[in-house]
Amino acid sequence: MSSPLESLDPVSIWSHFDAIRQIPRPSKHEERIARYVRDWATEHGFAVRADDAGNMVVVVPASPGREGAPIVVMQAHLDMVCEKNAGVEHNFMTDPIGIEIEGDWVSAVGTTLGADNGLGAAAAMGMAVDPNVEHGPLELLFTLDEETGLNGASALDPSIVTGRILVNLDTEEDDSVYIGCAGAAGIEASFNLERTSKAATGEPFELAIRGLRGGHSGVDIIENRGNAIKVATRLLVAALEDGVEFDLVSFQGGSKRNAIARECFVRLHLEPAAHRRLAELAETLRQELEAELAAIDPGLAIEIRPLEAGEALDEPISVSDRDRLLRVIAATPHGVLTMSREVVGLVETSNNLAVVTTEATSATVLCSLRSSVTPALTGTLQALRSLFVLAGGEVEEDAGYPGWKPNPESPVVRQTVAVYERLFEEAPHIKAVHAGLECGILTQKIPGLDAVSIGPEIRNAHSPDEKAKISSVRKFYALLRELLAELGTNAA
Repeated sequence: MSSPLESLDPVSIWSHFDAIRQIPRPSKHEERIARYVRDWATEHGFAVRADDAGNMVVVVPASPGREGAPIVVMQAHLDMVCEKNAGVEHNFMTDPIGIEIEGDWVSAVGTTLGADNGLGAAAAMGMAVDPNVEHGPLELLFTLDEETGLNGASALDPSIVTGRILVNLDTEEDDSVYIGCAGAAGIEASFNLERTSKAATGEPFELAIRGLRGGHSGVDIIENRGNAIKVATRLLVAALEDGVEFDLVSFQGGSKRNAIARECFVRLHLEPAAHRRLAELAETLRQELEAELAAIDPGLAIEIRPLEAGEALDEPISVSDRDRLLRVIAATPHGVLTMSREVVGLVETSNNLAVVTTEATSATVLCSLRSSVTPALTGTLQALRSLFVLAGGEVEEDAGYPGWKPNPESPVVRQTVAVYERLFEEAPHIKAVHAGLECGILTQKIPGLDAVSIGPEIRNAHSPDEKAKISSVRKFYALLRELLAELGTNAA
């Protein structure tokens, strides 16, 4: 069966991405994609070095006459964020990603596309075998488990990397050259829940928040997109303050620490009068959010539906624990906290209220924090820890990963900018990103590593609305090809 990607140019990148998107590769389950890369390397006679964490380097000889150039490391991660819309039948452990093309865009069908970072991996592989690409010695560094905290890079054995020029292929704007990134940390609070043995009051309902864009908790946080957890909590706290009686049974919002929560589902019991009043409050909130979110998140839907017969509910959460949980979620900050004073338009510090779940006897609140200023990250962690402890929670923290300090004068940055200007007759935007790039870890682990990051245009990464711009992939490939040629002329 033919693939819709077969007709796209350049074939060298799209053919590799077509193969990659058909291989299941959730974070922590990259065995099949790693085996594919290793088999591909063997087929082309490329040596492979791997470490105990599963990261691998594919060693690509220089084009004839360029053997004396310095080694360039092209780096991408092999895992992808696995998100799908409610009602979409897709098993990320077994099913290939479905593809559709509309105009200048490639997207998936109700799931994440995996262009982050599948296109980066495909570009590295394409460069290695494209006869039209002239380059010096290359090391293709493929890391694992990036999307759950840059864990592969953190566990990297630096001895498998010998190059000292790094071209990271994991950014998502084709008119930009990235030279820095934020560091990150995580915090998880657990709260005991007591269930009441009394019979629930009223009929069972589900409050569903859908239609929000979600997105990457670093890249997209600046847009102040809606957070489904916050929307649900805002409605329920408004109901508490309005005197609406309801029994809370479960709260499930968000699914990934590095994704803005798109959906939230709350199960509760309501008497008829309480149901009518909650519906009125929901409509009022919808109108308020329509004004607040405006064009940035126009698809919000708030639904209160009766549960079908047979959709069993647990016993209700006690009133005191219900109120404590809802209040602490309402008090947890989400979004941009401060903007950078040094880099115009760069988010300095943010918090993503990522996931809230309830089980039989406990509730969990998970947040992902980012900052380009380490003391600010520490201070935000302290504030959240204090909030959760005051609410009776038990707190665990994830130390996360370091940032990548911008250096506009780095040799590889200056060469990348010069190549971009020569190719496209305009200057690129020089940026730092409020998200995690493996460059921060790699530059710490590998002394003397000089890094830059480039990529094609990818929209809405980490959400089922993820899409890649076809013309941008051509532009990215051309930039990378010319950059490798430029770097490959330097004497060792």
